Amino acid sequence: MLQTTAIALLLGFWSILYLLDSFLKTHQRLSVPYFRILHYTGLSVCVVQLRWYTTYFNRCFIRFGSSRAQLLKTWFTIGVIFGVIAMVVSMLLLLMVIINTLMQQPVEQQVLTPVMPGVNLPMNQIVYYLLTLLVCAVFHELGHAIAAICEEVHVNGFGIFILALYPGAFVDLSTDHLQVIPPIRQLRIYCAGVWHNFVIVILAIMVLLFLPLFLLPFYYSGHAVAITDVVENSPVSGPKGLTRGDIVTGIDTCRVSSINDWVNCINLSREEDIMGFCIPLSNIDLTDMTIPAYVTTTGNVECCPNITNTHICFGYTSVTNSSLLHSCLPARSTSERQHCNVADDCNNSKSSMACVKPSLDNSTRLLRIVLQGRPPVLFLGHPLDLFHSVYLSNYVPYWSYIPLNLPYILETFCKYLISLSGALAILNVVPCYALDGQWILSALIELTLKSVIKTHEKRTLLYTVVLSYGTLLLGANIIIALWVLFVR
Repeated sequence: MLQTTAIALLLGFWSILYLLDSFLKTHQRLSVPYFRILHYTGLSVCVVQLRWYTTYFNRCFIRFGSSRAQLLKTWFTIGVIFGVIAMVVSMLLLLMVIINTLMQQPVEQQVLTPVMPGVNLPMNQIVYYLLTLLVCAVFHELGHAIAAICEEVHVNGFGIFILALYPGAFVDLSTDHLQVIPPIRQLRIYCAGVWHNFVIVILAIMVLLFLPLFLLPFYYSGHAVAITDVVENSPVSGPKGLTRGDIVTGIDTCRVSSINDWVNCINLSREEDIMGFCIPLSNIDLTDMTIPAYVTTTGNVECCPNITNTHICFGYTSVTNSSLLHSCLPARSTSERQHCNVADDCNNSKSSMACVKPSLDNSTRLLRIVLQGRPPVLFLGHPLDLFHSVYLSNYVPYWSYIPLNLPYILETFCKYLISLSGALAILNVVPCYALDGQWILSALIELTLKSVIKTHEKRTLLYTVVLSYGTLLLGANIIIALWVLFVR
């Protein structure tokens, strides 16, 4: 229902924008000032598309490209080498997916995976996704623009657009200049975009690897985890539960120094038998609120009145009495005592000690979440409910005013950069109509095969065959990816 509403709102927005644009362009009095505004701002409206075009950055491109011409020429020559290798690798990868599909091999790991908000992209991740797309597109086009300046090709302008929901960028180059320069210089321009996408991937990996070092002045890690959010109405929410900013150091006796430790401790509590607590028999008599025990529908024994939410029913045996007894005891003070499995595990005057265990069903556990700077929080329920109730970070801020979510934001953004920028590099370099690979292939054939294949017609035929093959290859992979996403 939410997806349908979102699509309806999106279509409604673009419909209203397009109709408003058409109305203002045709209105007798408003059309002239409206066209002035569009010309001054560089904005234009098409069907489900909003564009912004400017020549403001042209001088910046010229200044930057001209001042470091030789260095940039070497930089973009490396990009040509990468582009040619990436073209071969991408076609092999796409071919491998098709072969595996025809041979009915597993195809879960697709080279291309359509990203659909609300389908395979959580709605709370859509900002990261769209921002990453915009950053990758801008740096891709900046690569083309700067390479063009280095090769003395005129840059007419630069622009950004939004197509339906997805952002993008474009650079307007002089086609006449571009077609007359030698093929190697064309390749430097054509390969610059995918080369910059690959560089983004490398930079994002480096930031991800050295993120703990970058965050060291503000956060510490390896000793505890910080709670960045608590799910509303979850078992641990509320005034006496966990709160945003709590620092977790353990679950019962299991030490928590990272999110992996947190997961391991929760899994350990599921696998181990219910742990008991050592308590003197005299204390049982003093704190007892016991009612006649009865068996619940879940199979566990209940011995506490319904009016209490601080006590739970414990079963116990003692050294002097091996029969199973039940007593209603305060959960917090009882859980703070020494752990045990049987009464013999309890030290000091064994004759007066008992090992009390919560009377729970097989899937329920009483867990004591140890916090830094405040009393522990008790959790009674299935351990997986605890796992799904909180969001954690390995980075604990030194001071309370440091943002809890900053490390997560940086990590997530870097992961999206690695994934999307890498995918854009692989996609754009495929020799396919309307992609960079189309022009890379044309220039590559002219550079390498002109002396071997003398006639222009034969080179054009080879270009058309390879381009058609790459287009079909990419189209087949898109069909396979959509089939895996929606049908399987």
